Amino acid sequence: MRRGAAAPVLLAVLAGCDSSAGRPAVGPTVRAEAGKGAGDSAGRPAGRGGPGRLPPVVDHVPTRDEVVFLTYDDGAERDPRFIDLVRGRRLPVSMFLTDSVVGPGYGHFARLRSVGASLQNHTLDHPALRGLPYVGQRAEICGQQRKLGARFGIRPHLFRPPYGTYDTTTLRAAADCGIAAVVLWRVTLEGDGTLAYTRGAHRLTPGDIISVPAGGTPALTLADRTTRLLRELEERGLRVGRLEDYVRRP
Repeated sequence: MRRGAAAPVLLAVLAGCDSSAGRPAVGPTVRAEAGKGAGDSAGRPAGRGGPGRLPPVVDHVPTRDEVVFLTYDDGAERDPRFIDLVRGRRLPVSMFLTDSVVGPGYGHFARLRSVGASLQNHTLDHPALRGLPYVGQRAEICGQQRKLGARFGIRPHLFRPPYGTYDTTTLRAAADCGIAAVVLWRVTLEGDGTLAYTRGAHRLTPGDIISVPAGGTPALTLADRTTRLLRELEERGLRVGRLEDYVRRP
């Protein structure tokens, strides 16, 4: 760990929130809002969930390092120039992949992995998980764990629920599928290269998790959007960190 860096998040932390502050008692920042919170389908807050521990839900990593984290969703955009950008800039990006979206494009992500990207879980079919029964949520999460394991010989420990919606059942299913943390975001990189903020300061801050969603017809290519963001990071004295180095398995 570099001098001045905060210790990596310990993923044995429970996902229970302090209801008055919307923050976990310990560990990483938890995103908990109506419709996007760690509640079950009846709206009750996530708790300790019996003898097992639920994975924490993070949208920001507490750290004194001048880093932010770039995360890309679904796998719909397969810009070959993006591979060159990741290789040339040695960008430690995290790709949250959905099997039904990636389809026959897994070769593209094998190339991305070979130049330093990490591949993580975003379900098999991209349903909104909140309110679904346990068996369905577990099938979506564990099914994609098996797909990524069969194709790449990996077992992802990070999971992003589609649309950022989840409940206690999601956390239980994720834990049972070997997921160590549920990853949301504080910042979104839009299709035109602008930034949107889900909460807090409307500026980039160290530890921010940035989501780059797929879908639609963006005004800029994936490589161009990322290049624009990198220029802004440089202006603010920030760099891209590897999320997996800060949010680790216990």
